[in-house]
Amino acid sequence: SEAGKLIETAGLKGARFGDAEVSKKHANFIINCGRAKAKDVYNLVEKVRKTVKEKFDIDLELELKIVKG
Repeated sequence: SEAGKLIETAGLKGARFGDAEVSKKHANFIINCGRAKAKDVYNLVEKVRKTVKEKFDIDLELELKIVKG
């Protein structure tokens, strides 16, 4: 996706906040690497959105899907 490409180009693949991580396989996904809390996911999403805005002047829209594993 376009958002995934922007996130990858911004160097955010593998970025973490707590146990929340931008997927190393597909930058458009955030994965729980263990015990990520909602706060970790939120903070990581905000870091990604801020970085993409600063680098490309693009506001990413949130598309949320919760997948239980």
